[in-house]
Amino acid sequence: MEGKGTIVRNIEDEMKDSYLRYSMSVIISRALPDARDGLKPSQRRILYAMRQLNLSPGSKHRKCAKISGDTSGDFHPHGEQVIYPTLVRLAQDWVMRYPLIQGQGNFGSIDGDPPAAMRYTEARLTPASTQLMEDLDKQTVDFTPNYDETKREPVVLPAKFPNLLCNGSSGIAVGMATSIPPHNLSEVLDATVVYLDNPDVTIEDLMQHVRGPDFPTGGVICGFRGIKEAYHTGRGKVIVRAKIRVEEDGNRECLIVDEIPYNVNKSRLIEQIADLITKKVIAGIADLRDDSDKDGLRLVIDLKRGEMPEVIINQLYKHSDLQVTFGCNLLALDKGSPKLLNLKRMIGIWVDHRIQVIRRRTRFELEKAQARVHVLEGYLRALDCLDEVVKLIRESANRDIAREELVSRFSFSERQANAILDLRLYQLTGLEAEKIQAEYDKLKEKIEEYRAILSDQGLVRQIIKDELLAIQKMHRAPRKTEIVAMSGEMDMEDLIANEPAIITLSEDNYIKRMPMDTFRLQKRGGQGVSGLNLKREGDMVKDLYIANTHDYLLIFTNFGRIYWLKVWQIPESSRKSKGRPLVNLLEDVRPQETVTVVLKTSDFSDKASVFMVTKRGRVKKTALSEFSNPRRKGIWAIDLVDGDEMVDAKIVSEKEEIMLFTRYGMAVRFDGSSVRLMGRMARGVRGVNLRQDDDVVVGCEVVTGDESILIASESGYGKRSLVSDFRKTNRGGVGVRSIVVNERNGRVVAAIRVDDEEGLLFMSVQGQAVQIKASDIRVMGRSTQGVRLINLKNGDALVAVQKVDLDDADASDD
Repeated sequence: MEGKGTIVRNIEDEMKDSYLRYSMSVIISRALPDARDGLKPSQRRILYAMRQLNLSPGSKHRKCAKISGDTSGDFHPHGEQVIYPTLVRLAQDWVMRYPLIQGQGNFGSIDGDPPAAMRYTEARLTPASTQLMEDLDKQTVDFTPNYDETKREPVVLPAKFPNLLCNGSSGIAVGMATSIPPHNLSEVLDATVVYLDNPDVTIEDLMQHVRGPDFPTGGVICGFRGIKEAYHTGRGKVIVRAKIRVEEDGNRECLIVDEIPYNVNKSRLIEQIADLITKKVIAGIADLRDDSDKDGLRLVIDLKRGEMPEVIINQLYKHSDLQVTFGCNLLALDKGSPKLLNLKRMIGIWVDHRIQVIRRRTRFELEKAQARVHVLEGYLRALDCLDEVVKLIRESANRDIAREELVSRFSFSERQANAILDLRLYQLTGLEAEKIQAEYDKLKEKIEEYRAILSDQGLVRQIIKDELLAIQKMHRAPRKTEIVAMSGEMDMEDLIANEPAIITLSEDNYIKRMPMDTFRLQKRGGQGVSGLNLKREGDMVKDLYIANTHDYLLIFTNFGRIYWLKVWQIPESSRKSKGRPLVNLLEDVRPQETVTVVLKTSDFSDKASVFMVTKRGRVKKTALSEFSNPRRKGIWAIDLVDGDEMVDAKIVSEKEEIMLFTRYGMAVRFDGSSVRLMGRMARGVRGVNLRQDDDVVVGCEVVTGDESILIASESGYGKRSLVSDFRKTNRGGVGVRSIVVNERNGRVVAAIRVDDEEGLLFMSVQGQAVQIKASDIRVMGRSTQGVRLINLKNGDALVAVQKVDLDDADASDD
């Protein structure tokens, strides 16, 4: 039965309307930030309450219990226990890129430790928060009554800088959520200045200044695609990784984590990695410890002996929170409604807000100046008839009569009359009169300036620009978060200088790249410097190569397979570093497969060919274009018979001659045209006839007949001989003697074509290296024993020789 005054309504409609009102209340009053000042109501009220308590950056800290109590009692009636966590978050420098509150005491940690109770902690405002509230008392923003209408609070703060982009925001409302990453202040201000100069600027142009999020915990953002999507559409996914570096600890290596992704709990991360070790998901870790202290974060991950750091790093990224995805959802309140914003719109909303703040501030200062000018005009008029004014005041019975007489007799306004009556006697002196006139003239100029600002929006924009540049000058700070491109997003080669480098290979297939100035230029017979820190005792340097960082490397193995690699893809290492396992740079390298030769080329011309030589003296020529697109897993370059291996390869043209050199000092010279072009899977033809069973081919050179050849032996001796001294024979012949092989010299290890203008780099088994000029080695006859090239230590042996450009040699001391 319906009672008196009862409203009959469908329950479905009532629930729908009530829920909508509730959800909008949560969205507007709690969860989402305002796009103008980047703050939620609770955050804004805390900062305003602290301002009311005069907690400026230079004042004493006050108890957080007092701050929370005043905020709850005056503006935010949801209890101190709700306000305090928000206050703490505003003070945590691993959460806020630019903290708005400076805390004193225990405010928690990146490990997830809770803060101390509010009665133990203290706080005050930071310079950033004071800039958000600057000019708040100049009627720059609207105020509204608080919840019980006993006080008034600002609807929004003036916000002298784009706080929403700089500090970001996160919150979950009803049916929607926001997740705005923090950014670098200098980058945001640069983009805002560009927008002020040209409101029609594109998002792409703004992204030239705002490179991407800049998290307070640093880390590395992988890829630009997610950033671009977020800035254009308001939504995007950004991959954030920890920053990990490799350190050597004795015979082992360890991983050092200096920076972790944003919002990752360090303590839980350590537990997660420990669990992966226990479950043997990652098997190469020997120990894990947290060496973090007041100087910063430092997680140490000790690897087991012989483990490859790159493999473990990739496993950690895959299975732990050392790599996370940050979902950008740029949702904020625009004119009271939740809207998904792009980068340009976020900056535009702040600029529009700031324009209104400047105009309202200017209008306030104009009215204040006009009121003061009105009073000063009264003073000046009173000084002109000072005797009459003084006489009138003396004859008046009281203040009210005197005021009325001043108004009626001299036509002063009531405000002017009151100001005149408030004058002190010393202000009637001549000097004070001059001050009044100077103040009056200055205020008249100010009034004209204020009126000009109010009539010209270009001046308003210039004021905003000048304020931003002043902030940027005071608070410029470098990025904390590095941004790197993902594979396929951009050509990394554009970011890398094309410069010569030394590439070394050890017998255990450890490879490294070093700058050309690593080794100084010396005289013939020098001892050199240490060139390689070998991975293990007994490991030996196998070869070295000189190439530019933009060159392609064709990596041939003893199995007759070829792999493709760019020089810059090889990690650069120091002289004493052992380098990185080649298996980490290539895929599907088979057991017992080792690198025999690396060719460099800048393109894959059809006119050039690759001339390949095997240990047993077989040769083969294949068009270079056949190798223009090999996979990282490798492709076949030559078909080998059992027991044979590939030992050398050269890039040749049609008219060049070929010379093959053997271990026992024999050399054969023939026309390259005598070997026809063959397919990749061909086996080749005989190139040299080896007379001894244990003789093998040690090298191959392309010659024209006018140059000289350097033959080097394992004992560090060698010689230069003219190519013309070696008679030309047919392919497949025994050849002629190139150097005397005896007990002093040892067997031949390398033969290389050289000119006087070139430099030579020698590397020994134990890693000693020396660089000399080719002109320091005189040309000798074909059958001589040679001279000392490098002074080797006992038990050491020469293993590799390579030409270097003397223009790149560094003649300074090591």
